[in-house]
Amino acid sequence: MKEYAPGDLRNFALVGHATCGKTMLAECMLACSGVIGRLGSVAAGTTVSDYHESEQKRQISIQTSLLHTEWLGKKLNILDTPGYQDFASEALVALRVSDFAVLVVHAVDGIGLGTTQMADAIARFQLPKLIVVNMTDKEHADFDAVLAGLKERFGSKVIPLALPVDPGPGFHQVLDVMRTELITYAPDASGKFGEAPAEGEWAEKARALHQELIEHTAEADDQLMEKFFEQGGLTEDQLRAGVHAAFQKGEIIPVFCTAAEHNIGVARLLDFIAKYGSSPLDRPAVSGTDANGQPVEVKITDPQTVAYVFKTMNEAHIGEVSFLRVYSGTVRFGMDLFNPVRNTTERIGQLSLLNGKTRIPVPALGPGDLGVTVKLKNTHTGDTLCSPGLTVRLPGVEFPQPNIHAALRLKSKGEEDKVAQGLAALANEDPTFHYTVDAELHQTVLSGQGELHLQVISERLRTRYKVDFDLVAPRIRFRETIKTRGESKYRHKKQTGGAGQFAEVWMRIEPLPRGSGVVFTESLVGQNVDRVFVPSVEKGVNAACAEGILAGYRVMDVKIDFYDGKMHPVDSKDIAFQIAGKEAFREAFLAARPCLLEPIHRVEIKVPSDAMGAVLGDLSSRRGKIIDMDADGNFQVVKAYVPAMELYQYSTVLRSLTGGRAAHKEEFDHYEEMPKELEAKVIAEAKKAREEQHSGA
Repeated sequence: MKEYAPGDLRNFALVGHATCGKTMLAECMLACSGVIGRLGSVAAGTTVSDYHESEQKRQISIQTSLLHTEWLGKKLNILDTPGYQDFASEALVALRVSDFAVLVVHAVDGIGLGTTQMADAIARFQLPKLIVVNMTDKEHADFDAVLAGLKERFGSKVIPLALPVDPGPGFHQVLDVMRTELITYAPDASGKFGEAPAEGEWAEKARALHQELIEHTAEADDQLMEKFFEQGGLTEDQLRAGVHAAFQKGEIIPVFCTAAEHNIGVARLLDFIAKYGSSPLDRPAVSGTDANGQPVEVKITDPQTVAYVFKTMNEAHIGEVSFLRVYSGTVRFGMDLFNPVRNTTERIGQLSLLNGKTRIPVPALGPGDLGVTVKLKNTHTGDTLCSPGLTVRLPGVEFPQPNIHAALRLKSKGEEDKVAQGLAALANEDPTFHYTVDAELHQTVLSGQGELHLQVISERLRTRYKVDFDLVAPRIRFRETIKTRGESKYRHKKQTGGAGQFAEVWMRIEPLPRGSGVVFTESLVGQNVDRVFVPSVEKGVNAACAEGILAGYRVMDVKIDFYDGKMHPVDSKDIAFQIAGKEAFREAFLAARPCLLEPIHRVEIKVPSDAMGAVLGDLSSRRGKIIDMDADGNFQVVKAYVPAMELYQYSTVLRSLTGGRAAHKEEFDHYEEMPKELEAKVIAEAKKAREEQHSGA
């Protein structure tokens, strides 16, 4: 493979809503440039990108695939990303290492939730973007309506550089605006085409859009603006020189039309990417931090090596594969690089370029390039590797919080160690997968971006680590508290053959405001109880609060006052006062109108306006309380308080209600008293579980 200067590299991510055809678009790019002889198919599982078994089985992208090819002397590093929300993090890491983005939109469905989410992410990463309206050959394709929606969303900078002449089934002709030509594509999916000058209304359309392009291009450059006014326009050479700069500044957002399943319109898209797309030289220096947390800039021209690991993946028969972007210097086979995040040195093994699962070994990766290496000892997603003596840390990606949770229940004992090892490895591989070994709930809880995400994680865990388990609903962290004051006087007396036990504890308790916790005080007077036993009573009270009184859940928001008692000069000891303190608290608690509290989550849902009724109705059935509603383009943002026990698999239900067009995020907010009928049910279930546990023991 020949070496490319940074100015000849084009690193870009294909992003967009699910099922808009990103993988087939990438397939066409490889076919047009001769990397593959014929187009594969998502349905048949024969595309270069979607080569994992789980992707072929589901016919969707699950991982970001790295591809590369050459066009007009430029090396194109293509990152084909998943569109499903469960795997949106894969798109985020791809954007993190891209120099521009290709936002793909469905010609029939138009702007979807995934489109807006990816557009927002592109803006956060401050990347230039071009838009591809794909599937223009489908029935009911409406390029004009989609274009109007794009202009409404992104403004007048949206300029079509390719218009479909005959959209819908049989689509094969495109108007090239920059050349004022009609391009006619061959029907055999080869990507081959013929050119002819545009005439009549198509020539008029091209001229009008051409003028619009000239004006926006001139606005991006003061010198071009002067020439524009002096000359009454720009020459073709001036325009072409200015388009590159205008694209970098976001002054133009070019729009293309394609039909990727038949390889129509892709060649002209590749022309634009090669001629005008951003190279690493067009991007600003990357900001990082040094060992002291001070800001430092990494420039593409710096001689020392700084590389960022944007993805790790475990491949059968290979082990862990680390995906790199080189931000400065060169990464070479056999060199040592320092990882300041883990404070370790890594020896670089075999380096490769990828086309899906196909690896092309290379001796080095130059500045700005993307590639992979294998079997790094202690380097994970988001880490930086740099020349010895450097301690540069490049910023990672802020990932969305998990919105679905499930508990792992092993089918047989003795596999706990294998599960722990597997979960740790999968969490290192996928930063959006979290797991906790919850001591309070006595469960291992897996958390992900959606039901499909957890299914894929579970498949990997079963396959790689040979463990068998079920995913069940996680237990809820209910709490116990009181509504009124209560008090008790409890005597613990135990006489055995040897020394006896004696302690008497007088206790008052009262409720505290939510979030106050448990407050233990003593107001002893006189000599009835030696103060040395106060910690013993507190220990007993804390044990009772941890175990729970009503249903085995922790006690909160209670003030306890140990105000008097009695002791025996011989038989009173620490354990006696612990027991008396625990039982005194239990009696006082039951006398103070105890109740259960349930965790309430704050939920934010982004939903299409036409699905609002179904979503609000469903929230009502979940005892949700709406606290705010706001418009965001064609979407509504609903904020609500919803009990945690009503949110199990909510993301799955939400997508079902809205045809996959809605998303939500949730976080714990506060505790509230549980309705009496539900409280009775929870207490009964807890009692039954305790009885089963005792009978099993």
